[in-house]
Amino acid sequence: MFLGTHTPRLDDKGRLILPAKFRDELAGGLVITKGQERCLYVFPMPEFQRIADELHKAPMTNKAARAYNRVFFASAHDEIPDKQGRVTIPAHLREYAGLDRELVVIGASSRVEIWDAEAWQTYLSDSEEAFADIEEGELPAGL
Repeated sequence: MFLGTHTPRLDDKGRLILPAKFRDELAGGLVITKGQERCLYVFPMPEFQRIADELHKAPMTNKAARAYNRVFFASAHDEIPDKQGRVTIPAHLREYAGLDRELVVIGASSRVEIWDAEAWQTYLSDSEEAFADIEEGELPAGL
């Protein structure tokens, strides 16, 4: 499980040094793809495979599923971190997420999210009041 908030920087070659506490789980391979809210999702390869298997169950006749699959898989980039825990974020994904030098990398349970630092602060500001106001029944059962 991925937890916490980290603030690494993107280097001049578009590389990110993964937070140390995430490296072991991502060392065997990962997939970076477009996330929602203009961030990037980073999945360990087994989790990406599990999600892919679930998405494959959607009927091809479902227009929303086709559209989601196209964006999700077409933008996906697989990689194995180097010995320093670095991964390269392709230019098209950096552009999509508006990544510059200052980043925020968060643990989001089964995935890691990469945000532009300013975009993350805006997201937090816009969503913290809604987070505080969530009532029972608005989240999955058991929470």
